[in-house]
Amino acid sequence: MSGSSTDPPGDAPREPTGDPADEPMRDRTAAVKNRLDRVEDPELARSIVALDYIDAIEIDGDRVEVRFTLPTAWCSPAFAWMMATDARDEVESLDWVEESRIELCDHMHGAEITAGVNARDTFGATFPDADGDVAAVRASIADKARVSTQREAITALLDAGVDPEQVVALDRSDVEVAGDEAHVALDGLSVVVDAEPIADYLDRVEASGHVGAPDDTLFLTPEGDPIPADRLDVVQKRSRLASVNMGGQGAVCDALHRARHGPDGPDGTGASYVDRSEGDLSAYDGDVDEFTSAWTAGVDD
Repeated sequence: MSGSSTDPPGDAPREPTGDPADEPMRDRTAAVKNRLDRVEDPELARSIVALDYIDAIEIDGDRVEVRFTLPTAWCSPAFAWMMATDARDEVESLDWVEESRIELCDHMHGAEITAGVNARDTFGATFPDADGDVAAVRASIADKARVSTQREAITALLDAGVDPEQVVALDRSDVEVAGDEAHVALDGLSVVVDAEPIADYLDRVEASGHVGAPDDTLFLTPEGDPIPADRLDVVQKRSRLASVNMGGQGAVCDALHRARHGPDGPDGTGASYVDRSEGDLSAYDGDVDEFTSAWTAGVDD
């Protein structure tokens, strides 16, 4: 095979030749990487490309092989399975790919997952003793991501001067994302805020199935119910737990990933892939319940 985007450990990086004949291979490698960028670590809601999980992309004609490594050898088999199957499906969505092979490296169940995913077996067939299925895990993770991103979207609106009564009354049709701006319709007026937190939330809430129709209520409690205006602050506190949970998991994964690759990280930059811009990680005080659950605070807390 040829055309690796990331060389295996020990190999010297391939220098660009500048030969026009290499251009199709570079284009195809970039196309595969762009597809893999759509695959997320379900625990962190971050791309496996951004997280530096991809070890190699190798292309031989219409056949593509992808090798990836997770931060720990004992990462949840269900999560690893989800990433492997999503990677396979994304790569095979390219019209020139006839066959793909996904290999999970250095994992306690790497051989089983690699064999099962490439044989198109189900998770249940590969792990007959598993408690539950991947579909239920996907739904749970999608809902946690919905709650976590909702907090950021609501905060952006409150900071822009939208009051709690207006926030909880918003329908899907009241919000439109255009480029770098999100336009929110309020009683004949339009409030403009940064698109990123709004667009991120819209992606998550629509993927979770909670919002689909134009007249669906946009912001919901973790249970999926409308939010009373006088309880918005409580829902925001509950949503913060989901952010802390995912941020805490990210910090653990970041530390383990660095332990494997060295203090400079897998790309040599020394940059962390954990986002500390909102301060959620520094707010974690070691409370086990807060770290492990996004749902511990009740509506009366």
